[in-house]
Amino acid sequence: MVSAQDRGFLETTLGRPLTTLELACFENLWSEHCSYRSTRALLKTLLTTGENVILGPGDDAAIVRFSDTCALAIGMESHNHPSYVDPYDGAATGVGGIVRDVISMGARPIALMDPLYFGPPDQEKNRYIFEHVVSGIGDYGNCIGVPVVRGELVFDDSYSGNPLVNIVCVGVVHPENYLTARVKQPGNRLVLVGASTGRDGLGGASFASRDLAEDAEAEDRPSVQIGDPFAEKLLIEATLAMAETGKVRSCRDLGAAGLAGASSEMASTFGARIEADRVHLRERGMNEVEIMLAESQERMLLEVAPGDVPLMGAIAEKYDLAWSDIGEVIADRRYVVTFRGETVCDLPIDLLVGGAPEEPWPGEPSHHETAFATPPGDLRSLCLAVLSHPDVADTTWVSRQYDHHVQIRTLSTDHDAAVLRLEDDALVLSCGCNPRHIFLKPYEGAANAVLENASNLACRGADPLCIVNCLNFASPVHPEVYWQLSQSVAGMGDMARTLGIPVVGGNVSLYNESDEWDTRIKPTPSIGMAGKGPQIGYSPPCEGSILALVGETRPEFGGSVLDAVTGCGGPAPAVGDPGLLGSIRHLVRSGAAEAVCDLSHGGLIVALAKMAPAASVHLPGNPLEQLFSESYGRFLVACRDPGVLEGMPCEVIGEVGSGPLVIRCGSQSFSIGAAEIEEARATLTRLMSY
Repeated sequence: MVSAQDRGFLETTLGRPLTTLELACFENLWSEHCSYRSTRALLKTLLTTGENVILGPGDDAAIVRFSDTCALAIGMESHNHPSYVDPYDGAATGVGGIVRDVISMGARPIALMDPLYFGPPDQEKNRYIFEHVVSGIGDYGNCIGVPVVRGELVFDDSYSGNPLVNIVCVGVVHPENYLTARVKQPGNRLVLVGASTGRDGLGGASFASRDLAEDAEAEDRPSVQIGDPFAEKLLIEATLAMAETGKVRSCRDLGAAGLAGASSEMASTFGARIEADRVHLRERGMNEVEIMLAESQERMLLEVAPGDVPLMGAIAEKYDLAWSDIGEVIADRRYVVTFRGETVCDLPIDLLVGGAPEEPWPGEPSHHETAFATPPGDLRSLCLAVLSHPDVADTTWVSRQYDHHVQIRTLSTDHDAAVLRLEDDALVLSCGCNPRHIFLKPYEGAANAVLENASNLACRGADPLCIVNCLNFASPVHPEVYWQLSQSVAGMGDMARTLGIPVVGGNVSLYNESDEWDTRIKPTPSIGMAGKGPQIGYSPPCEGSILALVGETRPEFGGSVLDAVTGCGGPAPAVGDPGLLGSIRHLVRSGAAEAVCDLSHGGLIVALAKMAPAASVHLPGNPLEQLFSESYGRFLVACRDPGVLEGMPCEVIGEVGSGPLVIRCGSQSFSIGAAEIEEARATLTRLMSY
């Protein structure tokens, strides 16, 4: 809702009361979701430019040069609250929305990633949400022919009642032929193409900018959009066909705040006059607020010269899509809407778009670390307990619902990065963060999220090109939460500058907390990263290969998987050393390494289970530290000649074998068979096969 203070300011500025539509427009466009009023100052501190950045933050998606003939259109969005109220449709329309952000740039979508965060899956309600979110993503992506190639799963009590559904979409376009979302010339027409407008999704932007109440599932159901992937596929092809004519002057997807949001933001370089009566509708008797604010899916708004309107209409009709000429760009910097012969909105466009005052929230540091307590149990049992945690479990139950190979670009989705063929090189993608680390040390944890994604790319020989993000946090009214947010942005920004990776776009999702479950999410600044590398897939190392641990291991257990299963506590990881990334990339590109895996969730034991489950390993020093620490900037490398590791801080710890995983730590020795590892990591399969 627009606060009484904001409403008073607006009516004083305008010198009159707000109309019903004007009030609804401000409620949505001044919401946190659209205006970034709590985070604008923080986001301005991020590195957003670079030699490959053609178009940075501020549009529907960023444009980043991949080669002289190919650019990436990349964006990242959240659909958190809708995915609690209606998991299937909330997640599906999250995919549809970010895909439209990419096609509105004139780009063809080629890949999706989905970092997802849920409450513990041993609880029935959380399993229900998990199941239907995955189904919604898979069904929508499969139907429109865009592969989901990467993802992340985190399960934690804090997401009970407020799951996080973050989606990254990447598309391709010629570097000189992309579209933008800002109108170019007064007198041009605004053409609405796609699905008819109904009452679904009303108030979605304002709904996304408040916490979830106890009756959210019933009361907020009208705020959740309903998607139609088959209409989206037609809209993809129609929009790209329109772009190919060279006649589209600008284009914007209809997402948050519906037509009012798209048309006002698109026209903010000049002004706009919208005739709400001309919008093609799905339902009878809709009023001006419903028409302008509904978030019905699969719609696109285009700016074209008056003489080119018939051409756009003909293309829309070729793809069996409805269309309407609904208004024009005007030179007067106003946003005007007429309905049934009356002017129902007449606002200074600069006040509506970008005029929301910033929120000066106070911040207050928090401290949640505890002293390390040696966990009970033998090493073998602890290894199996860690491998059984759903965060590091086998994800086949999820991945088998996604078509990874549609468009026949996907070379590999194994381990922590996806590799897609793109021209003569490879597009390499990674996503995620570690909320438990960030909760304990927001600055260090967010910096390490950037480092971990860059490490995933390095393991495929790729150089990072850009970062997108979703800043998912609880309500900034809590001083601790705003401090976590500001520290996280600072940590992310500093590591991005250190690595020279621009942050080209993203999304802010605040108020992620639930009255019903009495939960407040852990800070989750989720990262999506794209890079460029060689077309090298993943192959497991051969028997007899040397295994080496590269990088410094420290006793950092706070927020680790070991901590999650035993409550051992301890310090969370300090900022990792990025100095090894170049050496790891060289190892992979030169073929000197047979396989490389970075160490992150679960530490060395999880890396061994994934990359070398049949091996003989001897670990020096403290066995708990060696097996379970989650220090960043470390890698498990398999190679034939340990000489290729010369100059790197490393320790040869064993070799790949053909039997069980045998681990020796000082005088202790134990083995875990392949079947035991597989059984331990089958947690999600067991839980979701009920």
